[in-house]
Amino acid sequence: MARLLADLTPLRFSPAYRRLWIGNSLSAVGTQLTLVAVSLEVFHLTGSSLAVGMLGAFALVPLVVAGLYGGAVADHVDRRKLALASSSVLWLTAVLIAAQAWLGLESVWVLYVLVAVHSGASGINQPTRGAIIPALVGLKLLPAANALNMMTFSVAMMVGPLFAGVLVAQVGYAWTYSVDVVTFLAALYAVWRLPSLPPQRQDGEEAAGARRRVGWGSVVEGFRFLGSRPNLRMTFIADIVAMATAFPRALLPAIGAVVLGGGEAAVGILLAAMALGAFLTGLFSGPLTRIVRHGAAVYWAIVAWGLSVAGFGVVVYLAARAGASGGEPRHYLWAAAACLALAGCADSVSSVFRNTILQSATPDHLRGRLQGVFIVVVAGGPRVGEMLTGGAAELLTEPMTLMAGGVLCVLGVSALMRWQPGFLKYDSRHPVP
Repeated sequence: MARLLADLTPLRFSPAYRRLWIGNSLSAVGTQLTLVAVSLEVFHLTGSSLAVGMLGAFALVPLVVAGLYGGAVADHVDRRKLALASSSVLWLTAVLIAAQAWLGLESVWVLYVLVAVHSGASGINQPTRGAIIPALVGLKLLPAANALNMMTFSVAMMVGPLFAGVLVAQVGYAWTYSVDVVTFLAALYAVWRLPSLPPQRQDGEEAAGARRRVGWGSVVEGFRFLGSRPNLRMTFIADIVAMATAFPRALLPAIGAVVLGGGEAAVGILLAAMALGAFLTGLFSGPLTRIVRHGAAVYWAIVAWGLSVAGFGVVVYLAARAGASGGEPRHYLWAAAACLALAGCADSVSSVFRNTILQSATPDHLRGRLQGVFIVVVAGGPRVGEMLTGGAAELLTEPMTLMAGGVLCVLGVSALMRWQPGFLKYDSRHPVP
């Protein structure tokens, strides 16, 4: 049984990583509390779903810009100092969000601005932390460390929204935001305790000369490197194909409330099912640490993602037929949730190995920039998928969109492997970018 459970070696091996993981675990739940509570407060103030949707626009643009530029900065300065500075901005933003609630400002624009600042700081913080992990645990323990990080994220995605609704209803927005202020101190402390982590220079590169090149030219340098490294490039392209063709989240409100007839509770179950799948993958991630063919693992995980989404579409189709014939579509809810749990599991496996390939095959002096691109793809790919699946559902209906999208995902990623067969041979013992 121990061989199946998550490998805790990184936590035992590196005290710095252990503090960072514990701090991130606590702060991730608090951050999710704030993100959900902000959306609830915006809806409370405006009564408009469009106003809530605008939060995504205010968050995405700073995340993309800061993620790309922040990754470049992380390749030229002490990463510990950059992580501490960006974490401090995140904490101060959480303080200001709580303060506006305590003061009763009730201003949507204040919330929009604070969410934009928070997202921009996160765009710097996330690639910096991603570039730090290999220095703390070493390349051999990266799969185990990434699986532990994924487990933390999935728990936050399950627990945060659930607690946010309860806390807002019981104690109000101000106290809910204050939980984030307190829990984030653990992450801030963990970063403060990190050792100095300057990026490793290549070919005797001088730090002063490296600093002079910080700028968008440095970002372009990272893209140029990515464009010439097929295995690294494939980690991004494969994920974009998976998200663009078969990301089901935009369809879940209609499926849960209308097709399955379960109302908001059914939507919550479907959303939680994907997070549960990711959590179970992290919990039973022991076998993942013994896989060395990481490219093949990414491919089969994305195939499993596509098939799970297509299976979800089949279940939704059967539920719709049952409802049309006077049956009980809610009987299909748990089968639908099981499909989404499998999808969440597959997506988690893909993420673990894609991130491990990126961290291990990228030279340290470029790692921040590539982590920045990774953050942008992870954040932007699902948004593109939501737009495409939402539009397709208007023409094809939700079940047909899911089935077609799942099949297109499998065909698309298989075509990528035919185009770049070397990716399937990628071996973690000899990481070739």
